[in-house]
Amino acid sequence: MVVSCWVKGCTNRRDSSIQRSFHSIPKVREHEGVKTKELSIERRRLWLANINRKDQPTDSSKICSDHFVTGKPADLYDKPNPDWAPTLNLTDTLTPSKSERKKQRVETDRKRYERAQERGIVKKKHHAARALLELASDPGPEFIATPLYDYCEDIPEPKPVCQFTLTGQLSDEHNADEEYVPDPINKSQVDSELQRLLSENRMLKCQLSEYRFNVESFENNTDKVKYFTGLPNYLVLMALFDLVKEHIPTPRHNTDLGKFERLIMTLMRLKLNMPVQYLAFRFRTSPATVSKTFLVIIHIMYCKLKKLIYWPEREELRMTMPLEFRKHFGQKTAVIIDCFEVFIQRPKNLLARAQTWSNYKHTNTVKFLIGITPQGSVSFLSKAWGGRASDKFITENCGLLSHLLPGDLVLADRGFDISDSVGMCCASVNIPAFTKGKSQLSALDVETTRKIASVRIHVERVIGLVRNKYTMLQDRLPIDFLMCTDGIPAVDKIGTVACALTNMCESVVPFN
Repeated sequence: MVVSCWVKGCTNRRDSSIQRSFHSIPKVREHEGVKTKELSIERRRLWLANINRKDQPTDSSKICSDHFVTGKPADLYDKPNPDWAPTLNLTDTLTPSKSERKKQRVETDRKRYERAQERGIVKKKHHAARALLELASDPGPEFIATPLYDYCEDIPEPKPVCQFTLTGQLSDEHNADEEYVPDPINKSQVDSELQRLLSENRMLKCQLSEYRFNVESFENNTDKVKYFTGLPNYLVLMALFDLVKEHIPTPRHNTDLGKFERLIMTLMRLKLNMPVQYLAFRFRTSPATVSKTFLVIIHIMYCKLKKLIYWPEREELRMTMPLEFRKHFGQKTAVIIDCFEVFIQRPKNLLARAQTWSNYKHTNTVKFLIGITPQGSVSFLSKAWGGRASDKFITENCGLLSHLLPGDLVLADRGFDISDSVGMCCASVNIPAFTKGKSQLSALDVETTRKIASVRIHVERVIGLVRNKYTMLQDRLPIDFLMCTDGIPAVDKIGTVACALTNMCESVVPFN
């Protein structure tokens, strides 16, 4: 559609080769207050009077920028502006001399308006400086704690130096040629007040740095490191950052988040289970960026930290065997196993819903098989299985049995009926005695059960430590975390990273 100027006699059209803008005829603004409605009515009437056409404009009627002094119309509330209505090149019936005088009058109005604006700015600055000096002479306790702009807002608004009418004439209150001369200001007082404000600014910056999540804010602050990351101290946090920082990619879009801030944001969501929206507000970014950053950093941490979950050699186990295990089971204990479940959202797919249903939790879950050494470190973690899978099935199919050596001893709960499977590896398993079909356990079974329970409880303590330290595992995870994007679902990465970070902390099992 060709856009042309609605002014009579103007042949301008929208052309990409000429930088000329076109503006619509202002409409009456009905629902923005009485004064706004009155101003819009008056402005529309003045536009139509200056254009002076017999027909009424339509929605597609446009006025080109050649009819405005500055090339565009002024704001509705800036009535003294010469461009509040079009004034240039509006009709071809005027004689050349009258047309030239009209242009000169419009140009004079524009210069007067600019001078008035400049004088108004100077007068506002002068009033603010005078008020600052008066407050500086006796600031008081309230002035020290209150920002400077609060006082500037209380300064009365100066009256306009001059006021223009629609005809371009100055009002009788002020003279157009009168220049505003402010009162003299003591420079030494201004310099001293400036130094005071600068020192106060530096102090506030130091206080503000405590609430940020940069490297300096965590240094020498062990409590902050423990609360937001779950790691024991600052040195371990920096060791983790040095391990992964080379692999953290640079974002494609401009952002204030550095590599350390993105790592802290991921650890905060993993440790405190903070909502994505809260982290977006806290780190001044978008929720989509938080979600993408979490998945990227979790993948990097999974690749670098999964080596911390390793099966130790037999000699290492024997050299670090706690005294309690030596007293009851000698030096044969290789691993203590158990399963723990993590809640997930209900899948829409019926097959997935059936596979993840847990009769024990009465909800949809995924299940991990975890194995710990007698010293309390996580030495094995399976992938996530559906909550419907039994403990025996997971143990026989997760790869745990391939780590057992002849003569090893496995400690487990009653649900792990894996004697035959472990026996195929020339190893043995100790589980508490079953009470089904028995009125009372024998003295030997009671003693054996007591011994197993006293040491098997450590695996439950480690599971509780992992879930309490990284509370994201206590919440219901989104179903998206079960989908595979790079061959490994995000729920497996989250579980592995949580156990690996727990291994970086002090063990819950006493050595003696």
